[in-house]
Amino acid sequence: MQSLEAELERARALDVSELADAVETIGFECTRCGACCKSEAEDPHTATVFPDEVRRLQEAAAAGTADEDDGGDRTDGDGDEGGDARDWRDVARPMPYGLVDGDDGPDGETFEWALQTDSCGDCVFYEEDEDGVGACGVHADRPLICETYPFSVDLEGTSQPMGEAVDSVALGSDDEADETDDTGGAVRAHECEGLGRDIDREDAESLAAALKERAVRELEEAIAVRDNYDPVSTESGEVVVHDSEGAKHPDGSRRDG
Repeated sequence: MQSLEAELERARALDVSELADAVETIGFECTRCGACCKSEAEDPHTATVFPDEVRRLQEAAAAGTADEDDGGDRTDGDGDEGGDARDWRDVARPMPYGLVDGDDGPDGETFEWALQTDSCGDCVFYEEDEDGVGACGVHADRPLICETYPFSVDLEGTSQPMGEAVDSVALGSDDEADETDDTGGAVRAHECEGLGRDIDREDAESLAAALKERAVRELEEAIAVRDNYDPVSTESGEVVVHDSEGAKHPDGSRRDG
C-alpha cells in the first residue's frame, strides 16, 4: 500500500478536467432535500471539518449574527466590526470515532473535528423553510466536504474516503469502476437523490476543482496529524483531539503536555 506522501503527490497531480468528466458521467443536481445535513438512523450528522475551516465558520456565523441585528456595530473577540465572536464549540465538536463512554462522559483521543450538531443531531447550520426546503446558513463558507458531497476521490491508497459508494467512474477510463479496477483511483458517488441528473460543464468543473482541493487537503491534514501525534494519557471524561496543529481540548484550545 502506498504511503501518504505518495498518495498526496497523486492527489496534487489530479486532472480537474478528468474529474469533471467523471462528475458529468454520473450526473448531479442538488435538490435541497437536506439529507446530507441531517442525522441518519438516529446517528448524529458527522461531517469532517479542518481547523482553518472551523475558524472561517466562526467568522461567518458571527457575521450572520450581525446581519440579523439592527446595525451590526458590535465587535468580535478581536475588536473588529461584526457580530459576536462564536465559540469553537458552536461550530465544531470532537469526531466521536475512537472515543469511549467513561464514567464522566466520553473520553479518549480522536483525530478529527466534526461539524457541530443540534439537539436533533442535524448540522447546526442547516435550516429549513416552512415548505421543508433545506438551506445552509453559511453556504458561501461551507467546508470542502459539504461543497463536494455526494462525491469523493478514491486514490486506492492508505487514506480511504468513508461511506459506501453507490456509483463510481474510474480515473483514466470511460467505464464505470468496479472492485477489480486497477486504474489507480476513481471518483465515487455516495447516496443522494440528486445523482443521475444533468449537470452543466461549468458546474462540473467547479465541483471537480473542489474535489481535487479536498483530496489534497485531507492528505496534508493526515500527514500533519501523523507527524505531530504524541500519545497522551486522558483522565475520565477528558477528550483530546489531535489535528494538524497539535493536541487540543474540545473547545479548540491547545493542550500543553
